[in-house]
Amino acid sequence: MICSKVVKPWLAALSLSGLGFYIAGAIILGIVGGRWLDTKLNTSPLWLIIGLILGIAVAVTGTYNMLKPFLENNRKDKGNK
Repeated sequence: MICSKVVKPWLAALSLSGLGFYIAGAIILGIVGGRWLDTKLNTSPLWLIIGLILGIAVAVTGTYNMLKPFLENNRKDKGNK
């Protein structure tokens, strides 16, 4: 019982440690993909902007999905008090 209380913060820290890399990776992939499409299709800023918007959308959605279990646990803890 004591072990589970000690391990939980470490598991939370480990699962959230990659959050910044996930956000940066999603946005960078959107930009790189958009630039690549722009060079292939000769449509200068169009696909770059679309890729940036898609990258941000993927980053926000992924961040929410990663944080959802922690938000739900926080709501349960407040409801029990």
